[in-house]
Amino acid sequence: MDLHINNILKDLEKDDFQAYLLTKFTNVEYISGYRPTSFAFCIIKENPIIYASGMDMELAEKNSSIEVKEYESFEVIVNELKKEGIKSLAIEPSLPFSTYVRFRDDFDVDSKTYIDKQRMIKTPYEIEKITKATEIAQKSFLQLDILNNNCTEKEVAFDLVRHMIENGASKESFDTIVTSGANSSLPHAVPQDKKLSQPILIDWGAIFEGYCSDNTRTIVYTERQHEIWNIVAEAHDKAIKAVKPGLKCCQIDKVARDIIKDYGYADKFIHSTGHSLGLDIHETPGFSLRDETIIEKGMVITVEPGIYLEGEFGVRLEDTVEVSSKANVIGNLPLRID
Repeated sequence: MDLHINNILKDLEKDDFQAYLLTKFTNVEYISGYRPTSFAFCIIKENPIIYASGMDMELAEKNSSIEVKEYESFEVIVNELKKEGIKSLAIEPSLPFSTYVRFRDDFDVDSKTYIDKQRMIKTPYEIEKITKATEIAQKSFLQLDILNNNCTEKEVAFDLVRHMIENGASKESFDTIVTSGANSSLPHAVPQDKKLSQPILIDWGAIFEGYCSDNTRTIVYTERQHEIWNIVAEAHDKAIKAVKPGLKCCQIDKVARDIIKDYGYADKFIHSTGHSLGLDIHETPGFSLRDETIIEKGMVITVEPGIYLEGEFGVRLEDTVEVSSKANVIGNLPLRID
């Protein structure tokens, strides 16, 4: 049986649960290799099973490493679990409430993060896919002609996504951010139908065989922009150098945050220093103030400090690191783009 399933079964036994219900598409894919396109109920137990929609049966039977049955109704699932003597059921925290209420009357139900714990540590196979996704995204970025071209933010975003797909990505890993001028102070700005101004901030990623990448670069021009860029770059570099197994995630956030604070911009760094990624663009753990997860080998986490000056501009610099004895940056894109 799959190592991940075995580890989850041990967690279930330890907490006196008999089964674990998953419906999130990437969780089902992580456990089975099959990514639903409609819906699916994956139940991890001694003999794990997936109830897939009729539309997905061909896909599921082709890709799933565990048994698949066609979904008939909630009642069938509940009755089959009862026949096996299952009385206690763990669920993923993201399970929709409408699904939870279908099970709460028949089982002792509680939310557990067993799947998140498994997904925190990436296998060499997963790191290989994330690396390839990063290579595709970075190659595509370098193909852009933004410095010598009078184009709009929307046009640059479109070209970047097109390049990523042409270079082997299945799609972008999130809505590509291309923003410039005063709008760059908005961390999640939406590309506008306006000509690029200064500075230019681009946050983008590719998906390769299910796995995501994530990078951000800010191209600066004026002396003031360069000053802020240098502070963010220092926070970025020193946070990466601080990463090692055994430290808490919040300690890395503190390294980046303290540097920005020392320069007087503490209140202008308005998000966490990073997040894990994999099959999803945002996974756990993250480099945030409150995350006390111990850093372990095999974790893959972004480092992305930023300073956002409302009404003026923003600077963010982001790379993804793989944790071994230290943090190894994935990809080789220069931090400064001139």
